[in-house]
Amino acid sequence: MEVSKKYCNSLTDYSRLISREVMVGNIGVGGGNPIRIQSMTTTDTMDTEATVQQAIRMIDAGCEIVRITAPSKKEAHNLANIKSELRAKGYNTPLVADIHFTPNAAEIAATIVEKVRINPGNYADKKKFEAIDYTNESYAAELERIRERLIPLITICKEHGTAMRIGTNHGSLSDRIMSRYGDSAIGMVESALEFLRICREQNYHNIVLSMKSSNTQVVVQAYRLLVNKMQEEGMDYPLHLGVTEAGEAEDGRIKSAVGIGTLLEDGLGDTIRVSLTEEPEFEIPVAQELVKRYTNRAGHDSIESVTESPLTPFEYNRRKTSEILNIGGKNAPIVMADFCLKEKITPASFFALGYNYSVPLDKWNITDTACDYVFVGNKSVDFETPGTLGVIYNHKTWLTHKKGFPFIDVKSYLNGCELSKKLNILYVTLPELSKELIAKLKTDTSVVLMIDTYNKHGMAEQRKLFIELINNNCKTPVIIGRAYGNLSETQLQLQAATDMGALLIDGLGDGVFVAAENCGGDKSVNDTAFGILQASRTRISKTEYISCPSCGRTLFDLQETTAKIRAVTSHLKGLKIGIMGCIVNGPGEMADADYGYVGTGTGKITLYKEKEVVERNLSEEEAVESLIDLIKSHGDWIEPKI
Repeated sequence: MEVSKKYCNSLTDYSRLISREVMVGNIGVGGGNPIRIQSMTTTDTMDTEATVQQAIRMIDAGCEIVRITAPSKKEAHNLANIKSELRAKGYNTPLVADIHFTPNAAEIAATIVEKVRINPGNYADKKKFEAIDYTNESYAAELERIRERLIPLITICKEHGTAMRIGTNHGSLSDRIMSRYGDSAIGMVESALEFLRICREQNYHNIVLSMKSSNTQVVVQAYRLLVNKMQEEGMDYPLHLGVTEAGEAEDGRIKSAVGIGTLLEDGLGDTIRVSLTEEPEFEIPVAQELVKRYTNRAGHDSIESVTESPLTPFEYNRRKTSEILNIGGKNAPIVMADFCLKEKITPASFFALGYNYSVPLDKWNITDTACDYVFVGNKSVDFETPGTLGVIYNHKTWLTHKKGFPFIDVKSYLNGCELSKKLNILYVTLPELSKELIAKLKTDTSVVLMIDTYNKHGMAEQRKLFIELINNNCKTPVIIGRAYGNLSETQLQLQAATDMGALLIDGLGDGVFVAAENCGGDKSVNDTAFGILQASRTRISKTEYISCPSCGRTLFDLQETTAKIRAVTSHLKGLKIGIMGCIVNGPGEMADADYGYVGTGTGKITLYKEKEVVERNLSEEEAVESLIDLIKSHGDWIEPKI
């Protein structure tokens, strides 16, 4: 891998990127330690009993580091009571104070808890969304101001053995960083490095870094770029991974897996937090499920190394492919469902795939998550299928009736078997990708590859296949195929989102095919495929909710409110709605949302159109209806279908 693009040990041989060890109380992060799992309380920090009880539930679920918000000095002081109660009950889990805007609270907390998290975007700055034209001299003066504000905290951390997380959030970059670097991955990285360089000047190295965003592409690009820049400057600090405002239920799990899992696949990450709009103890099993796949990943079947990578790891560029029917070219990635194991296929079978047949009207109704193709193998489909649904048969079955499109293997293809003039799906794995095959593909305008892998490090093997195609200037479209068996619905969501999302994030793939045996119902599998495309921002099929996971700063019931907003807006395909518990996670964290619903006081809501305030301090009772009125006033509302 070229030095200018290097962000991990290898693109093909799995190994953890080894960082220095940072001690957070009695827990080692980085070095040779396992990937640590953490979460954050959602209670009022001044409610000692409630916070202690919630922390215990988290710890009992497997949480190794507990984070608690400290928005002001009084909460920072109360961390001592919380810590004392936990220790009295026999819980020695390290505590982290989460700080925004209040350096004096951080300085208090650093004398009490084992770690302090600060956000370089607002530790010494107040965000006003102003563009400022800095000279080199005026920018240097700003850095000196930050240096003076940060050194007291560093001194206290050194005296008390307290660790620090410098946690950049995409949506809360300072006006200073935004003015110089823009809303970008490099801006996120530089925001952290400015603080990190001050720590290094003071010979303080007990530091963990994070680069969080609700946009999975930005998350991956920023962490990769951070590693690249650290290596340039001889740094090796551990990484805390997370996707902010991932949301709830399957959407939150899939989005977290796309962002966090992509990085874990390349050996990045020393500790993780899955941010769900649910009780924090429910985050822990999800994080554990993500992490456990890497305990035995090393020693996988060998994959030939990449000497020249055409990929652009720090920015999104989609692989250029030919257009074959609705696959490839500028088309959004397609979804292919797997029905080859079904005993019998009837019109009702397609209901789970987003196609509903109306008997009185004698027509198919198509939803926004209707799959594009279905693979039926050797099964027969003896009824009229929806016009938008392509049916794929095994080649021998296709030959008998010439309906739909054939699914063929490499040997048959190279031997010149009969093909469809419109579309042929060619199943291939990396070991089958020969020079002969590539040469033939380059002259064939009817073939789409369906790639698969049997390697334990399957994402890397499939990525290598893509790299070979690009380096040989082969523009054949590719559907990413993966097979799974005997998993729970959540396990399937997490594994498929990691395996496929990691490729989609790099602009690889013109479709997805999730072959899932005994992994939940057909609708769940189909929804997972569409969820992966949505989370990787490669195909939008539904409303996206940028919903924070709640904490002690939250000013209303986030779970209840998110459910209420989802109930009336879930039909608004492609719209992004930010639901934020407080101003910290407000206009910044929902930076690319179309509309925002932000807590600004107890029971008080402020509505945003993008970054602009529209209505302030509405009561909770009227805020949801006002949000609908706001969406209507900007022409983004459509009436739901009954």
